[in-house]
Amino acid sequence: MKMFLQLRFNGFALLATMLLIGNSAIAAGALTVAASAQSGTPAEVVMNPDHPDRYTVVKGDTLWDISGMFLRDPWLWPEIWSVNPQIENPHLIYPGDILALVWIDGKPQLQLQRGMAGSLGPASGDEKMQPGVRVSDSQSAIPTIPFERISAFLSRAGVARKRDMEKLPHIAALRFAMVAGAGNEVYVRGLDNALVGDVYGVIRLGEELIDPENGKSLGYEIVYVGSGTIAANSGGGVDKLMLNDTTREAKEGDRVLQIDAQPPENFYPRGPDQKVEGQIVAVKDGVSRIGQYQMVIINRGLSSGLEQGNVMSIWKIGEETEDAFASRGMRDNFTLPDERIGLLMVVKPEENTSYALIMDASSEIRVDDRIRNP
Repeated sequence: MKMFLQLRFNGFALLATMLLIGNSAIAAGALTVAASAQSGTPAEVVMNPDHPDRYTVVKGDTLWDISGMFLRDPWLWPEIWSVNPQIENPHLIYPGDILALVWIDGKPQLQLQRGMAGSLGPASGDEKMQPGVRVSDSQSAIPTIPFERISAFLSRAGVARKRDMEKLPHIAALRFAMVAGAGNEVYVRGLDNALVGDVYGVIRLGEELIDPENGKSLGYEIVYVGSGTIAANSGGGVDKLMLNDTTREAKEGDRVLQIDAQPPENFYPRGPDQKVEGQIVAVKDGVSRIGQYQMVIINRGLSSGLEQGNVMSIWKIGEETEDAFASRGMRDNFTLPDERIGLLMVVKPEENTSYALIMDASSEIRVDDRIRNP
């Protein structure tokens, strides 16, 4: 499930996305089976050695969490999902539903029995799986990933070119202050047909992002300042904006664009459709060491085939080092092997960059670490 805001002005758009990620992948087990990945190439589905044979869904579960009970790599859950034609939407699972792992022709499958939310206790070995029908209700279905785990720190995000930002309306003056915050009024110039009550976002340019592979500019990170409501149309191309919430002080010159609320959508983690390799180029909030549930920017986006929900592995490139204890007392240089150190999920792909959320970190992650297909 996904919830986002789309910020627009005269064709310039950026998505402000709020997502939640559940538990990370569980250690690999001994049981494996070949399956087709999204890209059409064979993908190895590795079962969690401690997987249950049956599981009753409870309130608070997510599809990511449940998939992690059965699989090492939760985003591969479609590979073992058995679609029941009597189930209107197999992606909607409810508390009380029962999942059973069965093996058909040597391959694992998850089968589902519909239950009434809260009416079924833990599954017993004597229960018989039966197809069921229920009216789809996305509000009571368990989410793919939980919002509350990340919403506290995730703010509006985007990457833009400087010339596009300069075309946006801007705060031309503040009222009674040098800077403004929530509850203050500011004057905006350049809005087109703004109506009293319309909601606008306030943003500014942040750091320039440079592609480490070729030294070219990837654009500038957009810094979210806050949002406000049009309080009055003053005439002469000037509108009064009441700031409703701010994450930092608003200043003259900050840019303004309209916020259009979008309905929630389902969100499905999956591998990319094609081979993608790149690097982490920045981390949100400027920290140098990156851990689980932090937001990063990568130097790959829509032009590389990335889509929202794509999962990528993170790799520490092996460094050259010296073996001081080589045979016959001769020092010998060698390169350490690359090491997989985590997973990320693409949250908001743009043309040449993407915001991605760190889902799993087995060791310290840094800017310039590489990303590859999982």
